[in-house]
Amino acid sequence: MDTFLQGIKELSQVPEIQTIFKLILIVFLSGFVGFERESWNKPAGFRTHVLVGISAVLVMVCGEYLYKATGADQTRIPAQLLSGIGFIGAGTILRDGFNVKGLTTAAGLLAVTCIGLAVGAGDYLDAIIATAVVYAVLSYSHIISGKLEHSSILDLEVSVTENPKEILNNIKEVIDDNSLELIKMKIDTSKNNSNIIRITTRYKEKTDINKVISEIMKMEKVNEVEEI
Repeated sequence: MDTFLQGIKELSQVPEIQTIFKLILIVFLSGFVGFERESWNKPAGFRTHVLVGISAVLVMVCGEYLYKATGADQTRIPAQLLSGIGFIGAGTILRDGFNVKGLTTAAGLLAVTCIGLAVGAGDYLDAIIATAVVYAVLSYSHIISGKLEHSSILDLEVSVTENPKEILNNIKEVIDDNSLELIKMKIDTSKNNSNIIRITTRYKEKTDINKVISEIMKMEKVNEVEEI
């Protein structure tokens, strides 16, 4: 029995066996997070997260191999990976009208990358704990977030044909009717000698911003409405 255990211990020290174990572990950890994202029909699901996690492990393993073989700095390749993961993250960010979606998924990919680097470095316990924390945040934070009142800032630039002062009250009525909080309204004539009204408002998450802009656009003497 002792001989068998000793053989298992020696086998576990073989680099190739360690790499296989790391790859299997990251498939479970990154896949765990990926399943959560896929259950919400997010742009990056199980396969994307697993592939990113595997890549991170291999990058860390390659860095360690190059360090042992040539003495090269083993942190250089992982550092480049963290920079490059931004390109994948950017691909998950989508603009839907005036809303931006996919930021959480992009952050999740970054988290999975860091988990993969931890697994590649042999820091298994921290990688497992981090996976549990990331999953909990992605799965249950909306429960707390849903109980909070969210608001965002909307900046509009309204171009009018004539004296902008004549239309200020009409714009304010639209803002009030749609339950927006007016923060600032300013007339600016410095932009190409045009009559510009700059508006800053605060709105709740469920407010239909497209409707607000459409109502302002329908007003007489309004040429253009642009979000800035």
